[in-house]
Amino acid sequence: MTEHPIEGLMLTAMNSIRDMIDVNTIVGDPIQTSTDIVVIPISKVSFGFAAGGSEFKGETIDEYKKQEKDEQIQYRLPFGGGAGAGVSINPVAFLVIQGDIVKLLPIDNSTAIDRLLDYIPDLFEKVNNMINKYIDNKT
Repeated sequence: MTEHPIEGLMLTAMNSIRDMIDVNTIVGDPIQTSTDIVVIPISKVSFGFAAGGSEFKGETIDEYKKQEKDEQIQYRLPFGGGAGAGVSINPVAFLVIQGDIVKLLPIDNSTAIDRLLDYIPDLFEKVNNMINKYIDNKT
């Protein structure tokens, strides 16, 4: 099987991206405070990749052979190519764990409705506690 030079460029760039990004990049390592609160950072990771190349067949007839892993690969020269990749990591939220309570605190609350929705679980818990206390006092 012959390997084209662009395949090597693409493989190198993709391996570099793979080395930079793992699950710990998206869901960070837990941070424990002295008051037994655990904070886990959560990030959004975006990446892009591009590769391209060209062979100039009409300009040369020189050829060379490369022997690697018991395969003989033959290329026409010259070949021009390049590859590139970019990675963007943006924090989006923190997962806060305190005892049995787990909260997701987004970094950017864009509207009042978003903030209100964040407080609804607390509201239900407080109402439930009030109802339970009322029922316990009746009995």
